[in-house]
Amino acid sequence: MNTITLMEDLTVEGLLASAIARSNGLSYFGDDNYRESLQALLDALATEAQLSPTGLQVLEERLVGQLVNRLVMEDYLKRYPQITETPIDDPLVIVGLPRTGTTMLQRTLAVDPRFYSAAWWETRYPSPLANETLAAPTQRIAQAKAEVELMAQVIPQILAIHPLDAMLCDEEFMLMEHSFMCAMDAYVNVPSYTRWLDQQDQRPVYTQLRKMLQFLQWQKTQRGEPAGQRWLLKAPQHLHTLHLLLDVFPKAQVILTHREPAQTIPSMASMAHTLWQMYSDNPDPKAVGEQWNSRMARGIRHTLQVREQHAAERFLDVNFADTVTQPMLVLERVYAFANLPFTDQARADAQRWLSQNSREKRASHDYSLERFGLTETQMSQDYSEYRARHLSVNH
Repeated sequence: MNTITLMEDLTVEGLLASAIARSNGLSYFGDDNYRESLQALLDALATEAQLSPTGLQVLEERLVGQLVNRLVMEDYLKRYPQITETPIDDPLVIVGLPRTGTTMLQRTLAVDPRFYSAAWWETRYPSPLANETLAAPTQRIAQAKAEVELMAQVIPQILAIHPLDAMLCDEEFMLMEHSFMCAMDAYVNVPSYTRWLDQQDQRPVYTQLRKMLQFLQWQKTQRGEPAGQRWLLKAPQHLHTLHLLLDVFPKAQVILTHREPAQTIPSMASMAHTLWQMYSDNPDPKAVGEQWNSRMARGIRHTLQVREQHAAERFLDVNFADTVTQPMLVLERVYAFANLPFTDQARADAQRWLSQNSREKRASHDYSLERFGLTETQMSQDYSEYRARHLSVNH
């Protein structure tokens, strides 16, 4: 049975109706262009993604879940309008190619309670479920842990690529997905949707993200967690839309992480290929490589351009090798950049975290350019400007 036949029952109206039914009749999803975005996605899923029956089921459940999250969040915002009055304009944002040490840096900084950060369970389940209290999100945490455990069983190689943990802070990509204007090519092969996306004003991604961070921060307060001073964010996705991030969060500071693309791109392609296997039977590794390389090259070019248009002091460059070999020196630079004192307590907590979570404790991750149809010549061509600016000493 082909994907188009499988997907005949998957419509925007059907997804919205499922979400409304699941949220006891709530019907306000927010006022951005979520319908148009969902339609563009469904069109591409039907014609390009080659979803397996299981993949279709998982994806449908994911989309309905995101719509339910929107309904529940909007209901809370209506009942507690003070949530959207919370100013979130100065996050510290880690941005770089995937596999450039961003997770290690974010999680080390996140042990400092002066930073707000979102755990994986919060990005996966940002809205309270019907039968749990705000003070004790036990069901969401249990579901997130079960999901991570299942992923570890079904695709164990993912843990070597990205150390998944439901309780540790993670990137806000899954929050950004709630706009339905986010890189679905992380999961499936949908080039026409990606092309559509590139022609849109993606501001809703960031207005939705800000709203969801306000909602998460309010929930943290309800749970009695200590108040932070600013948010700590991290997502390679921002490479494509950095201008909007800086516009919607006008006092944001950006840490740009750097590493040789010939090492990061095939590693990222390997992760995407692993995820594609959850949704599609036998996805083509060369299609993954071509798509992810062209996307990341485009994102890097965009980031270089945006950087030219903003004050230099909004950016801090961090090299992957330094993050791995001299992390405490990198942290000193980050705290100085963020204008926060690197206290003895923060230093001790970071040191403890690093000693307990070294990269050596993870399984090795094997990948090559060739497997994903990429060549060193293409890398030189696609990343020449980036290499010249940020890697000339090392390359």
